[in-house]
Amino acid sequence: MTRNILNYAEKLRGSRGGAVTDYRHAFIVFCLESGVLRFGTYVTKSGRPSPYFFNAGLFNTGARLDRLAEFYALAIRGSGIGFDMVFGPAYKGIVLAAAAAMALSRHGRDVPYAYNRKEEKDHGEGGVVVGAPLLGRVLIVDDVMTAGTAVRESVAIIRDAGAQPAGVAVCLDRMERGGAGRLSAVQEVQEQYRIPVVAIATLDDLVGYLEGEPRFEENLQAIAAYRQQYGVRSTPS
Repeated sequence: MTRNILNYAEKLRGSRGGAVTDYRHAFIVFCLESGVLRFGTYVTKSGRPSPYFFNAGLFNTGARLDRLAEFYALAIRGSGIGFDMVFGPAYKGIVLAAAAAMALSRHGRDVPYAYNRKEEKDHGEGGVVVGAPLLGRVLIVDDVMTAGTAVRESVAIIRDAGAQPAGVAVCLDRMERGGAGRLSAVQEVQEQYRIPVVAIATLDDLVGYLEGEPRFEENLQAIAAYRQQYGVRSTPS
C-alpha cells in the first residue's frame, strides 16, 4: 500500500510538471476522487461561508479507510513524533485511531490503541477509556481540528490516567483562525500544550495542488479570498 501511494505521487509529479511532489498531494487527489473534499459554498461550524468542504465521514468503505490509514502512517512516521500508543477521541477518532494503529503495524510499529466513551460506563469494565491502558506517550488521532475541543478533552483524559500527550495527528489542517483569535485551532493546541500537531495535508498543500490544475482556477481564487479573510500564514511545530 505504501509503495502504491508513493508511486502514485511520483506519477502525479511527472504529469503535473512538479506541482505534486509527495504523499500530501496524493492524499488531496484521493480526497477529491472520493468526494471527501468538495468545492462550492458551504457554511462551517463557526458560521463562515467556506469555498471548500472536507467530510471525513465519506471515508466510508473498507478500501478508503485502509488507504486513509496508510496516509496517517506516512505522516506520523515522517513527523518524528515519539509515542508509545495512539488514542482516538469519540466518535470519529475511534475508527481513525484503530485504522492508523493497523497501518503503523504494517510499518513495523505495533502499538496499542485506546479510545474514550462519551459517557462513563458504570458496569462491566466500567470507566471512560476502552482498549489498552493509557500509558507513556500517547498520540491523539482525529480528523480535522476545528475548535480543538476533542483534543482538549483527550489531553485531560490522558493526563488523568497518568500518561503524557505526545502530539496530535489529523487529516487536514485548514490553517484558519479560530473565532476572533489570531491563531488557528492547531496553533492554539501547540501553544497551550507544547505538543506537535502533524497533518497529512494542509491548506498550503491544497493550494499547491490547485495551482497546477487550470480547471480549478475559480476554486483557487475563492480559497485565496477566504484565506485572506480568515487564514493564518503558517502552522509552526
